[in-house]
Amino acid sequence: MTSDHGEQKIRQAIAGALEHKIAALMPYYTIGYPDLEKSLKIIASIADESDLLELGVPFSDPIADGLTIQRSTQRALENGVTTAICLQSVRALRDQGIDTPVLLMGYYNPILAYGETEFVNDAADAGVDGFIVPDLPPEESQTLKTVAAERGLSLIYFVAPTSNQHRVELIAKEATGFIYMVSVTGVTGARQDLNVDLAQLVAQVRARSSLPVAVGFGISTPAQAAEVGRYADGIIVGSALIDAVDRAGDKTAAAAEFVRALNDGLARE
Repeated sequence: MTSDHGEQKIRQAIAGALEHKIAALMPYYTIGYPDLEKSLKIIASIADESDLLELGVPFSDPIADGLTIQRSTQRALENGVTTAICLQSVRALRDQGIDTPVLLMGYYNPILAYGETEFVNDAADAGVDGFIVPDLPPEESQTLKTVAAERGLSLIYFVAPTSNQHRVELIAKEATGFIYMVSVTGVTGARQDLNVDLAQLVAQVRARSSLPVAVGFGISTPAQAAEVGRYADGIIVGSALIDAVDRAGDKTAAAAEFVRALNDGLARE
């Protein structure tokens, strides 16, 4: 399995979703939570209802994540899940016939320890399409970005509500695949209310880049997804999905039902 055209797959998935829905849906789920086998079953159960998948690589200091994802990554680490096991997991999902574009979300230290070139090559061979690295700003990412580009993979950058015009222009210049718009200041986690200026923030990014803009952090209900989907190209939901899994007895069925509800909320009438 290889993913030499990962960036193209990402762009096509978003464009294809926009032809039928308000926005593309990209759930986040932590590999290895509540255990490795169940996490792969959960991911497989939501793949058909997802336009893209963001899969979390466990790390001991997830500075961008709130309590829910911190808890899930800690459990995964306790289960012995490593970066190498995450890559093997993507390969296993591909071997099952799952073709949904996959972006690995992880922090830079494990990538550096693995070796940037080796990590990208192993990820591409496993079927990964791109990377989201919250603690790696554009100024420090050129090596990883270059190696990823050689394999056709995307390295996703973040824009936050606090990003100034110069920062947005830099990210617009360097970005590939799509731009990740952080909806709130702070960490990940389901929220009752979203940023009232979010539509304006998305418009500001769009004015400087032709890339799709996907919004994450805080989206937790089908109604919120539909609201954001009216002006964003993609919707990213993680903590609320994990919370739904935590509450359920049948965790695989609960995950599929939750993502299906988000998808239904996004569908055009």
